[in-house]
Amino acid sequence: MEKGLSAKLRDAIKRLLRRPIVDEAAVAEFVKDIQKALIVADVDVKLVLDLSNRIRERVLKKPPPPGVSLRDHVIYVVYEELTNLLGKDRYRISISPGRGHVLLLVGIQGSGKTVSAVKLARWFSKRGLRAGVVCADTYRPGAYQQLVQYAKPYHIEVYGDPTASDALRVAKEGVEFFRKRKYDIIVVDTAGRHKKEDALMQEMRLLYKKLDPDCVGLVISADMGQQAGPLAAAFHQIAPVGFIILTKMDGTAKGGGALSAIAATGARVAFLGTGEKVDDFEEFVPSRFVARLLGLGDLEGLLERVKQAQLQVTSREARRMLRGKITLEELVSRLEQVRRMGPLTKLLSYLPGGMMLPDEVFKELDKLDEKLKRWRAILNSMTREEKENPRILNASRIRRIARGAGVSERDVRELVQSYRAFQKMMKSGVWRRLMRTRMRTPSI
Repeated sequence: MEKGLSAKLRDAIKRLLRRPIVDEAAVAEFVKDIQKALIVADVDVKLVLDLSNRIRERVLKKPPPPGVSLRDHVIYVVYEELTNLLGKDRYRISISPGRGHVLLLVGIQGSGKTVSAVKLARWFSKRGLRAGVVCADTYRPGAYQQLVQYAKPYHIEVYGDPTASDALRVAKEGVEFFRKRKYDIIVVDTAGRHKKEDALMQEMRLLYKKLDPDCVGLVISADMGQQAGPLAAAFHQIAPVGFIILTKMDGTAKGGGALSAIAATGARVAFLGTGEKVDDFEEFVPSRFVARLLGLGDLEGLLERVKQAQLQVTSREARRMLRGKITLEELVSRLEQVRRMGPLTKLLSYLPGGMMLPDEVFKELDKLDEKLKRWRAILNSMTREEKENPRILNASRIRRIARGAGVSERDVRELVQSYRAFQKMMKSGVWRRLMRTRMRTPSI
């Protein structure tokens, strides 16, 4: 599989860090690596060249601040310039509780607009606001049913009329329906359209005029690359676009191109769709996004994910874990809890240096989902004594457990070996000192 932008940038930084001396030649080589990574990610060539020139200008013609090595200075300059390229500040949607703010979502077919409508409502609901979705797509068969299917597991209410043909009537009725019930947010999902489809674009103009939404959100797929910019400009002429949701940011090679192209139009990316699940959705904060791209970490983003997953660990449990005193049941349960925060390979990007780990680590983490299913089945076949004291697991016990769980004896041994490796890691002084430092830091 071709490496994405983050992996290519990470490799460039690794090569810089491995150099015994960072001089002008090393900086030139590093800038070339950055150029290649951005161009492959479909970032406009002129933007890449301008960015490269600014990096060279700042690094080679101005000395680093006192106490900062040239090596660290180069990485920081790249971080700052990439952040400037994508926009410095996050876009915020101002909400007054109970007012029924209307967010009109528009976009072309296939951009992921329908699921994005539910993702947006879910994002607000996790922050204590009541959010509903109106299905104003009267063209696509099954549009209403699809919205309900996405929204139902998260108790998000959907208003719509599967038999209607008048999108404006449904939209107005839906807004009135939610406003009577004092909802805070009303997300209106419209039919997918193309900038060259005059009839649909005129309908969008009418929806904007009659609904008078508080904000228009444009949904764009990241795999459009540089075409995302002209598309944003075309839609903005019909209905002033307040914010953009960029979907398919979970591995597309053209994500960098879409982000930079949109930024060049002056439009603001507010959210990223990072996967197919409803909770694969995050606020776009340029500085934090770039920090993760470069492997510098995003502890604030990680803390948000912890809160959303409602992970709770008592002080007593934390102390026991740091001493390696944890049962097999507790280990698997904690891994399952962490997995609810998202793929572990994605979570690594939130940790400083996490993305610098060897590729083998990422391959193993990708397999963890299947392993957890097998490990849970293994635990269900164990006695309480075996869970609390795996040292008693001999060949006959392992054979019995494997048969009961429907797995191989090798799977049982792998769980025990992973448990012992975890204990050994936690008992090491390095991990205890690191965790205690984190627990003492107020921001953490």
